[in-house]
Amino acid sequence: MSVNIHPTAIVSPKVELGEDVNIGPFCIIEDKVSIGDRTNLYAYVKVHDYVSIGSDCRIFEYTAIGGEPQDHGYKGEVSYVRIGNNNLIRENVTVNRATGEGNETIIGDDCFIMDGVHFAHNVHVGNCVTIANKVGLSGFVQVGNHTVFGGMAGVHQFVRIGDYCMIGGMYRVVKDVPHYTLASGDPLRLTGLNKVGLERAGFDAEKRREITRFYRELYSKERRFTDSLNEALSNKVKYIPEIQHIIEFYEGTKRGVTFWGL
Repeated sequence: MSVNIHPTAIVSPKVELGEDVNIGPFCIIEDKVSIGDRTNLYAYVKVHDYVSIGSDCRIFEYTAIGGEPQDHGYKGEVSYVRIGNNNLIRENVTVNRATGEGNETIIGDDCFIMDGVHFAHNVHVGNCVTIANKVGLSGFVQVGNHTVFGGMAGVHQFVRIGDYCMIGGMYRVVKDVPHYTLASGDPLRLTGLNKVGLERAGFDAEKRREITRFYRELYSKERRFTDSLNEALSNKVKYIPEIQHIIEFYEGTKRGVTFWGL
């Protein structure tokens, strides 16, 4: 095993380091930390207790991971940050631990996190998510897989954002954003299907048409939205799995779902 620790770094002897880990100048790594194989921490990275970082991650300057949650409800309980594999985390990112004994803030695998992004307590982010500069995810936000955020977007606490979504830059997200959609505007509205993202992900033309048809029926001007949603809920089994996935998302909403904007 070959581990490279710069002479100016402060690394607890209790840290669990994988093979070929690199710890750059002036990094500080506390006791209760594990870092996977081939992960590279550049200069001035701070990793607090109760953090696990996977393999093949690159974490850039002045990032702080595992700090106490910025939450009045936090009373010093033990909680965690869990970061998956193959993540690129750029400068000045902050990832706070969770509120609640044993709870976690989670970032999945293969994510691209740009400068100045903030992950608040109890945030759960899926795999292959791209988050542009200065985005803020408030407490208990959930983000699905393959979703993209434009720069400086802000997400309200407890909001859920589905799979393969695209959130426009500089907008505030105060309600859930369902799977496969584009969202922008003030107030935020769904503006269409994320066709380019779905096509790149291998969703064939017929599947994209079925998803589009479902959303058009759901938000039809010819009937009330609640009637359309209740019909979809009662007939969920007749739809393809991707549409069932959408319906289940609506079933789970607590803050309400962003509406279609025309």
